[in-house]
Amino acid sequence: MIIGYARVSSTGQDHSSQVERLQAAGAEKVFHEKQSGLDRERPELARALEFAREGDVLIITKLDRLARSAAHLHEIVEALDKKGVGFRVLDDASLDTTTRTGKLVFGILASIAEFETALRKERQMEGIARAKAEGRTGGRPRTVDEDRIRAMREEGFSVPQIVKETGISRAAVYRALGS
Repeated sequence: MIIGYARVSSTGQDHSSQVERLQAAGAEKVFHEKQSGLDRERPELARALEFAREGDVLIITKLDRLARSAAHLHEIVEALDKKGVGFRVLDDASLDTTTRTGKLVFGILASIAEFETALRKERQMEGIARAKAEGRTGGRPRTVDEDRIRAMREEGFSVPQIVKETGISRAAVYRALGS
């Protein structure tokens, strides 16, 4: 059985053209929803994946209709593969896991995505190490002058007066006084 999945991001958009294309490509059952591709929790996608059985093929019109990241795409296609379900993208014939060449192309794309993730992590760790070497430990810069708050307290200001004078929260004043 060929199963279709169509998605648009917002309620103002219409997925009818996707549904028509999926049906023209032989989809007997089409799941569709209006939800951001960034949402990992998409009920209709979950239903489509659950509905698919060994020997079925899940088709979509464009790759971005299924997933917004290579990691998420790989996760979905891997789950389909474990169930014995094929995967095809109408607008990209090379992404067809029902063929040897399509599996090869998908494997290459998945390897590239994994490589890019590793490079990104490596650059991130280099940036963190450089920041530490420069004495920057990360996080939000301090906005509370603890010395000033302690000095105000020693001058006889009450906590409510310090809050009013500095414009910082009562909890921040107590933290400054305790440190």
